[in-house]
Amino acid sequence: MSQRFPRQIKRVVVKVGSGIIANYRLKPRTAKLQSLVQQMALARQKGIEVVFVSSGAIVLGMGEMGLKVRPTELSDLQALAAIGQAVLMDTYSELFRKAKSKCAQVLLTWDDFDERKRYNNARKTLRSLLDMGVVPVINENDTISTEEIKFGDNDKLSALVASLIGADLLLILSDVEGLYRFENGKKVVFKEVQEITEEIEALAFGTQKKQISKGGMSAKLRAVKIALQSKVPCVIAHGETKDVLTRVLSGEPIGTFFLEKEEKMMSKKHWISFSARPKGVLVVDEGAERALLEGGKSLLLPGIVSWEGHFKAEDVVVICNRQRQEIARGIVGYSVDELHKTVDRKGKREVVHRDDLVLCKR
Repeated sequence: MSQRFPRQIKRVVVKVGSGIIANYRLKPRTAKLQSLVQQMALARQKGIEVVFVSSGAIVLGMGEMGLKVRPTELSDLQALAAIGQAVLMDTYSELFRKAKSKCAQVLLTWDDFDERKRYNNARKTLRSLLDMGVVPVINENDTISTEEIKFGDNDKLSALVASLIGADLLLILSDVEGLYRFENGKKVVFKEVQEITEEIEALAFGTQKKQISKGGMSAKLRAVKIALQSKVPCVIAHGETKDVLTRVLSGEPIGTFFLEKEEKMMSKKHWISFSARPKGVLVVDEGAERALLEGGKSLLLPGIVSWEGHFKAEDVVVICNRQRQEIARGIVGYSVDELHKTVDRKGKREVVHRDDLVLCKR
């Protein structure tokens, strides 16, 4: 039985975690990375574009400095990221050269996804690199980014990149065989997941390797959900599997295969839902809530009860009901200053137009 993809794979995003990149001495696993790079080069030769999302900068920085315990101070983490990123790219550059291929470093922050103009510029840059036959090696810019180090993970980054470039597959290489459950004391790996239900999410767990990696299966499932909304199927597989990329691309049923959504969320609405960081909150009354959820209407001024945050026009905001439950997100047409100054609320333009609105599924 072969793993069936919904369409031919022409562009793949490969995400590799720190546990696969670094050994117990927090040094690059050169032999393992060489195999992965060779598989990427082989895929390129077969006409498949590859984007490589690589963790490991902070861990390798720790190895360079002889540290065994991950620091907690943000400035220390940022410094280690700067040290480790140089080690990471030196390693990749040499390995891609030996594989007669080329790579390029691309460092991104959440601002590159948050601002629509930068989002589109990032897409153009990545597409240009792929057109040149170069493999982009993407990492979060930990040296200047604070949110990623404190809260984020490269699983989400890989899903956003897969959506950004219109990938045909997201392959997340982990230190487990895939999503699994226990039956009679034995580990059973899901071969295929058609929908991420609450029961599926309950099987997720956090990482146990606190000094090496961040996230865990729960972070990977969140990333998969982002990719699936953009009609990108996903595979979570063990990074130690021999020739894992080549075999997955050939259709072997390795790891857990997550089927894409039947309907693709429009690019703009996907950006609103997952890429843009909300700058404020609008609280609406019961009438506005019904109009949004049931009537497919735009959000008008009379339905707004209160607001929070420091947003300007064209920012993304969260829309909540009176119980503070999030019901939607959208691009706001007013700045917070304009809302404060608006006395007559009738007959004004929409606060959030329905074309710029994404409802939350409950």
